[in-house]
Amino acid sequence: MQTEHQIIWQRYSKQFKNYLQLERSFSPHSIDAYLRDVKKLWQHIDLQGLNLNPLQVKQEHLESLLKYLNDLHLADSSQARILSGIRAFYEFLDAENLLENNPVELMSMPQIPHHLPDTLHYEEINDLLEAIDLKKSDGKRNRAMIEILYSSGLRVSELINLKMPDILEEIKVLRIIGKNSKERLVPIGNAALNCLKTYLQEVRTHQKIKDGQEHFVFISRLGTKLSRQMIFMTIQDLARKIDLKKPVSPHTFRHSFATHLIEGGADLRAVQEMLGHESINTTQIYINMDLDFLRQTITEFHPRARKNFTKF
Repeated sequence: MQTEHQIIWQRYSKQFKNYLQLERSFSPHSIDAYLRDVKKLWQHIDLQGLNLNPLQVKQEHLESLLKYLNDLHLADSSQARILSGIRAFYEFLDAENLLENNPVELMSMPQIPHHLPDTLHYEEINDLLEAIDLKKSDGKRNRAMIEILYSSGLRVSELINLKMPDILEEIKVLRIIGKNSKERLVPIGNAALNCLKTYLQEVRTHQKIKDGQEHFVFISRLGTKLSRQMIFMTIQDLARKIDLKKPVSPHTFRHSFATHLIEGGADLRAVQEMLGHESINTTQIYINMDLDFLRQTITEFHPRARKNFTKF
């Protein structure tokens, strides 16, 4: 019979699997590898006779696993593979605001090379936007969503939880509640703002919205806030329409936002602030070569920031 903590491990592992599949577009092989990494930690904790669920794991338990792997004389590359999967798992739990303290945050792990995330060229993003059928009932909503993902670099969870009072139209800013309930202000470019206003005025105002859902900006046909899966499937459908060969997900627009700004010369610390990264090292994965620091504001460098697109 399964213990309560084993059931909890399985539940969070399933949520992690859905995240890797739907939001990160990982291959089945990569997903299986990440889940095996998490299972190794789970098994190690069980072998120690500790009845801990994932949210109770501390740095000392991860260090115990690392010592165990070292005692097995496991190759450094294999250790890095296992520990990177565990790090991804806890970064997911942290992003979901489930952790009081992230056990991997201060842990020294075997170094593995950083690879730049998949990004889209500006032309590819434009093609995706142009593929949206604005005559359909959800077309203007979908256009506004993708414009905002790319204009402001939001996480998908931040997009679906965006509320009407968070739109500060007068100063062209969105108030975002990010990881660990931390608030930040993110500029929204003209293209995205105009698409958002069109959606609100021409679509959302005519929708019947269920009780308790009135404050959410993006509403489904059922009158409820959108799910991550719905946004993922919307983007996948558009990618198929334009025969895009690259893997694409809501996170792709966040990566593209950061990359295009930095390549354009935006200040790294400004991009860090907009993304909601606590450490500038997290932002540095987007840097390939030299960077022109201390340019002006981020929106000045965004490919769509000064475009209006007032007509559909």
